[in-house]
Amino acid sequence: MSALSTQANPPVSEAEMQAAVRTLLLGMGEDPDREGLRDTPKRVVKALKFLTSGYQQSLDELLNGAVFSENANEMVLVRDIDLFSSCEHHILPIIGRAHVAYIPNGKVIGLSKIARICEMYGRRLQVQERLTAQIADALQGLLQPQGVAVVVEATHMCMVMRGVQKPGSWTVTSSMQGIFADDAKTRHEFMNLIRHSPSFH
Repeated sequence: MSALSTQANPPVSEAEMQAAVRTLLLGMGEDPDREGLRDTPKRVVKALKFLTSGYQQSLDELLNGAVFSENANEMVLVRDIDLFSSCEHHILPIIGRAHVAYIPNGKVIGLSKIARICEMYGRRLQVQERLTAQIADALQGLLQPQGVAVVVEATHMCMVMRGVQKPGSWTVTSSMQGIFADDAKTRHEFMNLIRHSPSFH
């Protein structure tokens, strides 16, 4: 495995996971043998494995060689990347979008790979602050650019559906590295670009 590998091997079987879901159903006062719930443990495990499939992915495999030498030094921005994750405290959805920019320093990455990186880290149990930093750190490590900027805007179902129950609230986190952290003009250019509403929607 390379230094970029992030794969994890689950220590329990799918059958054990299904048994755990069955136990949860019993704990809720349900009958896991009734018709509507009979296949629920299997479905829940399948859904959870998909929603956390980022644990089975690695950056080096995801990139598949899509880093190219290029004499470019202007900002590259991919904005409004749909983001779906799960909070690690309640395993409830985090729904939002990411804006990712970097300024090349001799290397560029395939644009779709930026969205793939966001997806890989999103499909893990997360806190938004860590998710934002992981996206920025990945690009910084892969490209060694002049700078990286990531802003994530998301709503957390653990705040909407339970606890404080505040629908409509959004959390914004950012990670600025290199020139984005050091140069206010570059940082403001990025922030202005992600505020602009795209005309093609």
